[in-house]
Amino acid sequence: MARTVRQLVAALAFGCSLGLCAGVARAETQIAVIVANDAPRLALDDTTLRDIYLKRIYLDQAGHPFVPVNLPPGNPLRSVFSAATFHMKGQQLQDYWNRRYFQGISPPYVLGSEEAVIQFVAETPGAIGYIDTCHLDGRVHPLLLLPVPQTERRAVAAQCPHNTDPDS
Repeated sequence: MARTVRQLVAALAFGCSLGLCAGVARAETQIAVIVANDAPRLALDDTTLRDIYLKRIYLDQAGHPFVPVNLPPGNPLRSVFSAATFHMKGQQLQDYWNRRYFQGISPPYVLGSEEAVIQFVAETPGAIGYIDTCHLDGRVHPLLLLPVPQTERRAVAAQCPHNTDPDS
């Protein structure tokens, strides 16, 4: 029996060294859509999230305003979030906001870091943001988890201070 367990552990270690277990570590790279820890829990799906960020939905069911926030342009997490949420290329999204601006509607606030997003969301009623799950803490609550495509995981994971897997 002990030999069988040892053989199993050895086989798992060998498989992981070949990269066969890498999918387990990489599967954890996700975007957490967050609200304040004490905020009401929303039933949020991809369409509702998109409409909040495109400012097509302004108020929650209780009549409180949504305050969506973005990371800066060029941030890998923002690129992945935008692609997953809006299904628009950069110029299409820019054109959308140019039209909305002339209707008196400004795009979401831009904050400089994931820590700034957490702090703003934790302290601002109605705020909704997104961060890598590695930055989650007790100040915020994830409403929705979005997968990070395999091709983007390295760039996104590089921003996590606790990431020790260079291949993630």
